[in-house]
Amino acid sequence: MSVKVVVDSTADVPAERVRELDITVVPLLVLFGDESYRDGVDLDTDTFYAKLTSSKVTPTTSAPSPGAFEETYRTLIREGATGILQMCLSGDLSATYNTAVTVASQVSGETGIPIEVVDSRSVSAGFGLPAQMVAREAREGLSLAELKVRAENICGRVHVFAVLDTLEYLQRGGRIGSARALVGTLLAVKPILEVRDGKVVPLEQVRTRSKAQERVGQLAARFMPLEAIAVIGADEPTRQQLADIAKRFWPGEMNLGALGPVVGTHAGPGAGGIVTISRE
Repeated sequence: MSVKVVVDSTADVPAERVRELDITVVPLLVLFGDESYRDGVDLDTDTFYAKLTSSKVTPTTSAPSPGAFEETYRTLIREGATGILQMCLSGDLSATYNTAVTVASQVSGETGIPIEVVDSRSVSAGFGLPAQMVAREAREGLSLAELKVRAENICGRVHVFAVLDTLEYLQRGGRIGSARALVGTLLAVKPILEVRDGKVVPLEQVRTRSKAQERVGQLAARFMPLEAIAVIGADEPTRQQLADIAKRFWPGEMNLGALGPVVGTHAGPGAGGIVTISRE
């Protein structure tokens, strides 16, 4: 039995892990005015952030088209997939999950190949890390039903804490209230956010970047003992700073990944976070 794991591009799974674990990625879109880019395909992370800070156009994002999901599923089936597990970012943050559910039902009905879609209730490595864990188990021969249960179980133990340089970009994209964004901008503080129950929730505002990163580490460490951990960041210095903090309470393997263009559109330059998965 060959079950394939599919994620949307906001999972921010590093390219080397995508190849190693045979994960398929369906890209969301980033739009700068009339210019449309497929996340991670037409626009890499470094190019995106350079464009984000230099462009006078505020970018927007869009879920994959139904055709993008359909092409992905049919290609995997032609290549021998006997089942497909699709993992998506939170349905409260994007239409991606609903689109995948609709297309999966259609393609499965026509081909007879089962396709299960999981709403991760998270974003970025908040479901990219669970997807990697599930993909390893898929290669070990677990059934589609078993993998879906595993995916939902792992996603239920995920905790995501992030620090932004500014709430400006979240406010622009309508992902957080304008009043809260104004406070963060006027006080020149670094907002700390949590992804909770599928939504982005503001937690605290800390005066300096270094103190905010330290606080993210403290929040993440509360969920020890852990099964796995990931560090994400818009740039290499941010990732390394947060990784150094995480190493104080986590001595094991650590996933380091870039905060991709779609998530970066809303999080902005300099954003980063720590993702933990608690042990059962």
